Amino acid sequence: MLCACAGIAGVVPRAWSQAGPEWRPFMDLAFEMRRRAVAAGDQPYGAVVVRERKVVAASPSRVVSARNVDAHAEREALREAREKLGAADLAGAVLVSSSRPCGLCERAAFAAGITRMIHGEQLHDAGPPRA
Repeated sequence: MLCACAGIAGVVPRAWSQAGPEWRPFMDLAFEMRRRAVAAGDQPYGAVVVRERKVVAASPSRVVSARNVDAHAEREALREAREKLGAADLAGAVLVSSSRPCGLCERAAFAAGITRMIHGEQLHDAGPPRA
């Protein structure tokens, strides 16, 4: 599957099984961020921005905890990466997510210049956790 912006950017999200074992530590960190989100009572998502095989930013979902519908893990990681690097352009960076990012997160990755996206195999319901 291509992301919503693939025709423009050529960024193709890849399922974890297609990414290769060298991405395992980064996927593990994305799932650690997912665990942190769940522990905080948030949605089960985590994301990591990687550049030159180094973690630039990692974030859990903060939609529920921050009461912000835009605080998806991917967008939070992108914001943090931009702040840390002091640049809006994240060209050459890879976005690693615990699940396939939503269309808005894919568009945000495109706008940030993300070169590649790698995600977990499972698609999860994007709704808030239910009691």
